[in-house]
Amino acid sequence: MKLLEVKQGDKAAIKRFLELPVKIYKDDPKWIRPLDKDIETIFDPNRNKFWRHGKAIRWVLVNDKGEDIGRVAAFINERTANTEDQPTGGMGFFDCINDQTAANVLFEKCKEWLTANGMEAMDGPINFGERQQWWGLLVEGFHEPVYQMNYNPPYYQELFENYGFQLYFKQFVLFRNVQDPVQEKFNVKYDKLMETPGYTFRHIRKKEINKFAEDFLYIYNTAWGGHANFKTMRKEQAYKLMKNLKPIIAEELAWFAYHNDQPVGFFIMIPDLNDVIRDFKGKFGLWQKLKVLYRIRLRRVNKCYGILFGVVPDHQGLGVDAGIIKTAGNFLHRLKRWGHMEMVWIGDFNPKMLKVAMDVGGEIYKTYITMRYLFDRTKPFERLPLMKETKEAVDNKKKKDEEEPES
Repeated sequence: MKLLEVKQGDKAAIKRFLELPVKIYKDDPKWIRPLDKDIETIFDPNRNKFWRHGKAIRWVLVNDKGEDIGRVAAFINERTANTEDQPTGGMGFFDCINDQTAANVLFEKCKEWLTANGMEAMDGPINFGERQQWWGLLVEGFHEPVYQMNYNPPYYQELFENYGFQLYFKQFVLFRNVQDPVQEKFNVKYDKLMETPGYTFRHIRKKEINKFAEDFLYIYNTAWGGHANFKTMRKEQAYKLMKNLKPIIAEELAWFAYHNDQPVGFFIMIPDLNDVIRDFKGKFGLWQKLKVLYRIRLRRVNKCYGILFGVVPDHQGLGVDAGIIKTAGNFLHRLKRWGHMEMVWIGDFNPKMLKVAMDVGGEIYKTYITMRYLFDRTKPFERLPLMKETKEAVDNKKKKDEEEPES
């Protein structure tokens, strides 16, 4: 076996990296090929901001017959690598035939490169980017993936564990039928909440996207900015996120809660693009773009997924979640357009949010795991601790981020 490094600009090697999964999943009808452009954006220093403070490398594994049998990438995010007890890098975009020796070659190469770059551990399979994309190993619920979420054969778990990776945390995807009635306890919580004057709920309007970007920024940083695994978001990042969502977002799927016009919570869902790109074979040229617009406009998509759900600490436990869910549910029931909804990426380190999602009526539909491998095999292993959302932690985290401005 030999490893071929995939270098920027090497079109032949890049094609081999992108085509390798087609061989792995050729007999799996549930796999939906990701768009080539989405993968390549990750490895393009001009399009992925993580290159400003990190580095990445990738390889294709070739057997003695000259056949491509695996691929992998390794990367370092310098802003998070040294926040652990040991400098920790990442690996991902792993695909491999069911062969432990082949998998070990890929894992060892990642370890070798990360060690040479000062790392003492690696997490995987993760993304050289945001957690909402390409993050985690699917271990339960092998259903069709939603857009930009990992999908893999069941045997991958054994390949990782046999090498020595250990469970660092779990991520859950929950399912709910949008047309199912809101649970009675949400009606009770909603009624109690509305006894307090000032609460209102609104869905996004594209013509006011900048206003909602600012509201999103406030809620996100207040709700998550104090947790070690979530960096405070900046205004330009929030604006860019909403700008990127604007072409595909359905206004009725993204809801905000306010108290006396101050943003206090949100539940953002988006249409599942995998519903419309499944026959694109990874391509996304002008013809495919026109098809997406045509299919969305004709409402051929009835599957959506929740990407963000949060309430600021001062308003948690008061029923704001019920207010968002009941208001959005009533609105969507009248439209009768959306059916299948998945709530993605809820970590087991955030039990409060998991409880909210289950209280909404969500049932665990898929389970992903993020694994960690310590290079020093004598060092004790610890799982990610539970999330603690305190005002003091939020303020300290914001202060630290402000002292380290993004380039």
